[in-house]
Amino acid sequence: MKIIKTIPELQQEIARYSNQEIGFVPTMGALHDGHLTLMRLAQEQNDLVIVSIFVNPTQFSNKKDYVNYPRELEGDAEKCRTVGVTIIFAPSVEEIYGHAGGITFDAGPAAEILCGISRPGHFNGVLQIVSKLFMLIKPQRAYFGQKDAQQVALIEMLVRDYFFPIRIIAVPIVRESDGLASSSRNVFLTASQRLQAAVIFQQLQIVKKAVETKQPLASVFAQAIAAINATDGKVEYFELRSYPDLTREIADATKKVLAVAVQFPTVRLIDNIIF
Repeated sequence: MKIIKTIPELQQEIARYSNQEIGFVPTMGALHDGHLTLMRLAQEQNDLVIVSIFVNPTQFSNKKDYVNYPRELEGDAEKCRTVGVTIIFAPSVEEIYGHAGGITFDAGPAAEILCGISRPGHFNGVLQIVSKLFMLIKPQRAYFGQKDAQQVALIEMLVRDYFFPIRIIAVPIVRESDGLASSSRNVFLTASQRLQAAVIFQQLQIVKKAVETKQPLASVFAQAIAAINATDGKVEYFELRSYPDLTREIADATKKVLAVAVQFPTVRLIDNIIF
């Protein structure tokens, strides 16, 4: 396994694998079981696996969150090695943005709902860095966790709209034993909050059942939000939308997503169920 930090070295290394299929897993590091699941699947389906580890500044609206985001390349590299990763691309901010001419992305209306309300510009930054990495690595397949359902939907739109010849593989959420979605951010929960956070998935399941059995949803959502708000967390949104277009027109939707965001004192958690 090689750790590469510059674009020329990355391009030179990828050229050695001409005519082989590349599976790409973009990450910001602080790797957990969810990331490793993506890598294992990529390893099964491709000739080589490239993982990027890059904390992207353009997707953070809060500078403090960017500064505090955990960075642990040595530990992350060891995890990558155990699942058969071929190349880690871990560039500096200067390497990615140092020669930028100021061109930015507008991710469109689907980026201005759900997480986009409290994180304006976030998905513009996500699509910007994903586009750069796609153009550098040129994978056949790219792997994303379904926990970030809105992000996955937007990346699928990006690939379609810009004709990237890449298949997006959305991998089901990896959960802890009590149902909490695995996340790099879970480390910021106190022990008490970590126990409380299990209520998020519990309420998602309750609301999903109510949708499927056609119960009146206003009271069901109100009860679910109240249950979560009884913890140290406060619900930012809890919504039912069509998937992957993310509209409120769900009557004829073949797939739906129940999405929730909860702000705890020191961390914001998201989760969803697609059905």
